[in-house]
This record gives sequence, structure tokens and C-alpha cells, in this order.
Amino acid sequence: MLSNQAKVVGAAATAPKAASVLSWIKTNVSHVGTNPTGDGTDARVDGTPRAFTEAMLKTVMASVYTNSSEDLDVLMVGASNKAVASGFAGGAQKTYDVSDRKLVTTIDVYVGDFSTVRIIPNRFMRVRDALLLNWSLWSVDWLRPIRQFELAKTGDAEKRMLVGEWTLRANNEAGNGGIFDLTAP
Repeated sequence: MLSNQAKVVGAAATAPKAASVLSWIKTNVSHVGTNPTGDGTDARVDGTPRAFTEAMLKTVMASVYTNSSEDLDVLMVGASNKAVASGFAGGAQKTYDVSDRKLVTTIDVYVGDFSTVRIIPNRFMRVRDALLLNWSLWSVDWLRPIRQFELAKTGDAEKRMLVGEWTLRANNEAGNGGIFDLTAP
């Protein structure tokens, strides 16, 4: 769901593929490369990487507010850009809890002018992308629910096969945003 992949209609010799989040988001973006059409039919074309900044985040959050008035839930980033987000000016004051002997130097929630988002790292997404998502505007639709089938035994080994089909649906692409073409510091 988080790779840079366009949808592929299956055929006799071609496996079907679901469009990823990156192939849907086109309205509220900060990028250097080329935007997809936003209908899942083409992938994002990457551009020259640049550093992730708080100004980029504020711009895309304002764009989501202007274009959809949706409330964002999360800023999903790779591990290295999670560290960058923790260094944004909004988190300039760090705290030290003497009783717990903890120094807190991270930002887990970003409160902006237009939305409050949780910042979550995701090890399964591309490091060059930062996604601003509203969970309620996405769904996984099952074409065939996962079922288990028994296959022929080989000796004592029991074999089984899982079969299922799903797709990712963007219910309102303009209620989400993305910051693309980021460097991995």
C-alpha cells in the first residue's frame, strides 16, 4: 500500500496490482518530481531529493484545509525523517523529568494552525516520502475474503494455501497530503 505502484488490471499472463497511496495523492503535495493523475493509474515520478522542513509540512497542512476542510490524523514518515520532524521549531523546548530520569527530545504530536497530527514512523514506507493521512478517507475493500484451502500432503507435511483479493480505495484524495522527494539525512 505504501510503495510507488500504479494499479494493474489482471489478465491471463499478468497478476493484478492495487494502486498504492502514492498513486492516489495529487492535490495537496510538496514535490520536485511529477504528480500522478490521482486516479491510481500511474505512479509518482521521483525528483531530486531535498531536506524535509517544517515549512513544507505547514504548506501541505494548509492546502489540505483549503481544499477539503478534512482533519488529518497522522504524519507518517520513515525513521530518518521522524528524527527530522522531532527537530522542528515547535519542539524546541525539550523537557527533563528528574523523577523518571528521562530527557524527552522527540515530538510525537504536531499541533499546527490547521490540524493536529500524530507523527508515526513507518519502516515499510519509502524514506523519501512523508504522508499526511486521514484514516477515514481510505479503505481496504475485499474482492475475495482470505480463505484457506488444503493441498496434497507430502509425507507428514500438511500444506495449505491462502487465497484472497483486496484493493485500496481512496474515498477523498483531497483530504490527504504528501511531501515527496525527501532526502534521508
